[in-house]
Amino acid sequence: MTEANSPITTAVVYHSGYGHTKRMAAAVAEGAGAVLVAIDAEGNLAQNDWDMLARADAILFGSPTYMGGPSWQFKKFADASSKAWFEGAWKNKIFGGFTNSASINGDKLNTLEYFFLLAGQHGGIWVSMDIKPANMKASVRDDLNRMGSYIGPMAQTPADASPEEMSSGDLETAQRYGARVAMIAAQLRFEEHQTA
Repeated sequence: MTEANSPITTAVVYHSGYGHTKRMAAAVAEGAGAVLVAIDAEGNLAQNDWDMLARADAILFGSPTYMGGPSWQFKKFADASSKAWFEGAWKNKIFGGFTNSASINGDKLNTLEYFFLLAGQHGGIWVSMDIKPANMKASVRDDLNRMGSYIGPMAQTPADASPEEMSSGDLETAQRYGARVAMIAAQLRFEEHQTA
């Protein structure tokens, strides 16, 4: 059993095709104080990365949204997580997720739902967003939660924009979400030890 006062270990496992999701993952990791775990171009993780996920108190999933869902590299990782599922290795961990696409909608919700179901299959506990949407006439591109998501952060980056041109509001939303996931993981750890 993990000590109540030991630091929370959080991992951000993600695939990025063109660097936008990598930048978003870095923002999430900054907020959570997390370790970045990159899925490679072939959809693989090194064994030490799997070991990190096994040790983590919280895991955040990240992928661009391609053709209405996560990238095939992320799906390959998800399929490979069946070993952890069989062993119950991720049961009761805290989970979250985030995504980016070029279109305003881009069917990003399907990607977040994929992550949510993957966490559920592993017996995990999902953390929602707590940032109200920017949905007024005066709202602008760099407002927080401009996509109006509650499951997890969504970012939108034009197809011809570089990662450096991403919305600062999207990145701050991701950063704050990472902090929320880590905070809830710490709260649950404390409560678990209080009732033990």
